[in-house]
Amino acid sequence: MCDAKESKKMHETIIAKNILREVSKKAKGRKVESITIEVGDLAHLPAHQLKDFLKNMVDFDVVVKRVKARVKCGCGYEGEPRILAHEHDFTLFECPKCHNLPEVLCGEDIVLKEIKMK
Repeated sequence: MCDAKESKKMHETIIAKNILREVSKKAKGRKVESITIEVGDLAHLPAHQLKDFLKNMVDFDVVVKRVKARVKCGCGYEGEPRILAHEHDFTLFECPKCHNLPEVLCGEDIVLKEIKMK
């Protein structure tokens, strides 16, 4: 059985390997100079953790841009959610106005935006 630290590292590894697999497919054997990734506030892995993890795996620049989350709630609120907890396998958030669970409009994805090659 895995402990929490090992489980977290496995989760980060899976996400990073998926990103690097996509980079490799798109690079088609060319040398990669840098990649740019957008990470939403509600993504399964915080932007700074993903950047640190990827930088230890590759010899090219890794640029990670944070994407603010936007939600829409039944109470009429639309904007950034209140994030209560951000763990490696979930993010707990609520509407800052009424404390209910709002609908996510954006900011929950990890997206490979750009690959710069030589």
